[in-house]
Amino acid sequence: MRKRSFRRGFIKELASLVLPIVIQSLITSSVSLADTVMLGRVDQTSLSASSLAGQVQFLLNILFFGLTSAIVILASQYWGKKDSETIGKIFGIGLIISAVCSFLAFCGAFFAPSLVIRFWTDGPELAAAGAVYLRFAACSYLFAGLTQPYLAVMKSCERVKLSTVISTFTFLCNVVLNAVLIFGLFGMPAMGITGAALATSISRGVEALLCLTDFLHQEYIPRSPRILLNIPRELTQDFIRYSLPALVNDILWALAYNMNSVIMGHLGSDITAASAMAAVVRDLITVTGFGISSASAILLGREIGEDRLEAARKDASDILYLAIVVCVIQGVFLLAVSPLIPQIVKISPTAAGYLRIMLYISILYQSGQVINTLLIASFFRCGGDSRYGLRLDMLSMWGFAVPLGLLSAFVLKLPPIIVYALTCTDEFVKLPFAVHHYRRGDWIRNLTRDFAAGGEE
Repeated sequence: MRKRSFRRGFIKELASLVLPIVIQSLITSSVSLADTVMLGRVDQTSLSASSLAGQVQFLLNILFFGLTSAIVILASQYWGKKDSETIGKIFGIGLIISAVCSFLAFCGAFFAPSLVIRFWTDGPELAAAGAVYLRFAACSYLFAGLTQPYLAVMKSCERVKLSTVISTFTFLCNVVLNAVLIFGLFGMPAMGITGAALATSISRGVEALLCLTDFLHQEYIPRSPRILLNIPRELTQDFIRYSLPALVNDILWALAYNMNSVIMGHLGSDITAASAMAAVVRDLITVTGFGISSASAILLGREIGEDRLEAARKDASDILYLAIVVCVIQGVFLLAVSPLIPQIVKISPTAAGYLRIMLYISILYQSGQVINTLLIASFFRCGGDSRYGLRLDMLSMWGFAVPLGLLSAFVLKLPPIIVYALTCTDEFVKLPFAVHHYRRGDWIRNLTRDFAAGGEE
C-alpha cells in the first residue's frame, strides 16, 4: 500500500489549530462531566433532573455551534482576504442572532421553569428538581449568548488559543464552585442541584468578562459598535444564502437529537441516567475528531478565501484520511474504558446495565458522528454548500430516526435499550450520501466580495 504524502507543513499547520480546539472541547465536556459525576454522588434524581434541564443548554449549544459554523463560513474566507472590517460586521450579525435567542432561553428558564421542564419529563420528582436547576442556570444563557459569537470570530482569525485560555479558566472556576456549592465546602451550605446550576451561571459570567476584556484590547476587528452593526445589504444576503442554512440545519438537528432525550425521559429514570452518562462519555471520546472538523473549516476557509481551491481540495482529502484514523483510535479507546465507566457514578444496577450497552453502541456511533460532521459541518459549509447538509439532516433525522424512535417507544413499546439503539441510526443513514456528495467535488466555492467595488470576486 502506497504511503500517503502530505504537503510540507500541513500537519504542523493543522495541529496548531486542532490542539487548542481539542483542549477547549475537553474542557467544555469536562464541565458536563464534573456536573454529572458530582451530582451522581448526591443521588440519581439530581443526576437525571440536571441532565433533562441541561437540554435547554444543549439546544443553545447547538444554536451556538450552528452560529459558529455560520460565522466561520464567511469570516474564515474574509480572513484569507485580510478584510477585518467585513469580519467585524459578520460578528455583528452573529451577535444579534445570539443575543435574541439566549434572551428568550433566559426568559423561559427564569420565569417559567416548571413549564419548560415538563417538555422533557412528566415525573413530578424529576420535574421539580429540574425546574430549580433551570431557574438558577438561567443567567448563564445570557452570558453565553455574548461570548460564543466573539469566540467564533476569533477562531476564524486563527486565534484558537484565546478560546482555550478562556475555557480553561472558566472550567476551573466551574469545578471549584461546583464542589463548594454542591457539597457545602468551606462553611457554605450544601445546595445540591441548585449549587450546580449557580456555579454554571457564575463561571459563565466570568467567561463573559474575560471576552469583554479581550475585545477592548484586540486589533483583529473594529471595536466601534457603529462599524460592527453597520451591515451592508449584500453581506446580509450572503449570510442568509450561505450561512443561515447551516444555522437552521443545526437547530433542526438539535431539535431532532433532543427528541431522543424526550423519548428517554418518558421511559424512566434508569434509562435517562444511563443516556446522560453515555452522552458525556461520547463527548469526551470524540473531542479529537470534532477538533479536526472545527480546525479544517478554518484552514480550508482561509485557503478558499485566498482563491487556492485546488490546495483546499488536496488538504480536504488528507484531513478526511486523518479523521478516519482518529475514529478508529477513539473506538478502540472507548472499548477499553467502557467496563470502568458505570463504576464512576452512583446509579442503579439497571441503569448501569443500560450504560454498558450504550457505550458499546457508541463505539460505532462516534465514527459516523465524526465523519458526517467533518463532511457536512466543515467541508461543505466552508465551501459554501450548506444547503446540502440541511436537506440531508432533515431526511435522516426527521424523516427516519425520530419517527423510528417514537414508533418503537410509544407504539411498539420495545425495551428501552432497543429504543435507544434505534435512535442512533441517523448517522449511518446519511453517511453514504455525504460521502457521495464529497466525492463529486462541486461543493467548494470562493464566497468573498469586494465591498468597496460592490462586486463578487
